Amino acid sequence: MNTEELKKLQAPLKEKYRTNPETAIITLKAKGNLGQNISCSVETGRAMAKAGLHPATGGDGSLACSGDLLLQALAACAGVTLCSVATAIGVNVKNGSVEAEGDLDFKGTLSISKEVPVGFKNIRLSFNLDCDADEEAKKTLLKLTERYCVVLQTIISATPVDSKIL
Repeated sequence: MNTEELKKLQAPLKEKYRTNPETAIITLKAKGNLGQNISCSVETGRAMAKAGLHPATGGDGSLACSGDLLLQALAACAGVTLCSVATAIGVNVKNGSVEAEGDLDFKGTLSISKEVPVGFKNIRLSFNLDCDADEEAKKTLLKLTERYCVVLQTIISATPVDSKIL
């Protein structure tokens, strides 16, 4: 897809959202089914992803760790966003990769220390690109990717979550 094709594809959506702002609010859903041996299967749209305990918390490594799934969602979203932004600003990305990695201290997760927070201590997101952009264009590409990546912005903003048991 080139810049003009992307603009043509998105123009009617942008106009619709400007004219009727309420139509831009979409509810995305994820559903999981609790399973045996401390697991949860999540529908991904194409297949089931079965998550379980990380080996650092007693898992055997045969199931995906939810922390891995979070990083995979971040990498996927950032990768798609970068490609979209590159197309929109006319940067030709010939090839590339994205990597998301994060550090966890499992003493918090296992309730060994109340001083250790549960969750990632930090997350690093990096792109390795073969593209025709100069350093200034790469800075713009990164800035806009960070700005428009849904998963990254959700993590950064610490979006509130309303939890309940039905």
